[in-house]
Amino acid sequence: MIVTRPQPQADEWVASLQALGLRARALPLLGIADAADGAAVQAAWANLPGRDLAMFVSPSAVERFFAQRSAAQASAGWPQRVLAGSTGPGTQAALRRAGVPPEAIVTPPAEGGQFDSEALWAQLRARRSWQGAHALIVRGEAGRDWLADTLRQQGAQVHFVEAYRRTAPVLDEAGRRCLADAVARPAQHLWLFSSSQAVQQLPTLAPQADWSASCALATHERIAHAARSIGFGQVDQVEVTPAAVAAHVTRSIQSARP
Repeated sequence: MIVTRPQPQADEWVASLQALGLRARALPLLGIADAADGAAVQAAWANLPGRDLAMFVSPSAVERFFAQRSAAQASAGWPQRVLAGSTGPGTQAALRRAGVPPEAIVTPPAEGGQFDSEALWAQLRARRSWQGAHALIVRGEAGRDWLADTLRQQGAQVHFVEAYRRTAPVLDEAGRRCLADAVARPAQHLWLFSSSQAVQQLPTLAPQADWSASCALATHERIAHAARSIGFGQVDQVEVTPAAVAAHVTRSIQSARP
């Protein structure tokens, strides 16, 4: 299995998948760099105690945002009245590692199997009225605005901060060999995609590749659509946890046996 998440998430997923009995290796298809405007991130930290919600779009958003807080802000800890929203278990885990109290974190339930803005909103609207609230969305250069639009429709004010930048991947020798092998022997590899932007890097990295015999797992329908749009022959949707990925692969192997 080829894990395409940015580092260090890719190595973390590889280790988890290997512990579950899968052969996996990392081929990050996105790079993550610091925000272009560090002052904006510092201002967002300064204003954070006045927010009602800070929503993080990814583990990278958490890691880069927290990396840019001041020593005083780190010492003070997470503001008591501010909810921290995440759309999935990876971002939830990153928030916990960053020291956000579990009771402040709002994320879709694992048993629901849906990890996106719509599932997060179902949890947020059950918490309180959002009329007059102030929400901060921590993301990269751009992103999906569904949650921001929904919060505004409910009477909230929404603010954005770009905590990181996505960059094109720079493959090392091992990465180039991995990509070449996957193109040459598609039946021997299973791609794991967690970002539409990662999928969209492949036509640039391998412009002559024929993906029609390649198989992939995608953690959201939008990502699955992106993989199909560049020609992947088989794309299945899977929940966004290593255990769910391992279970899906196991079921696929068992169903293929005569």
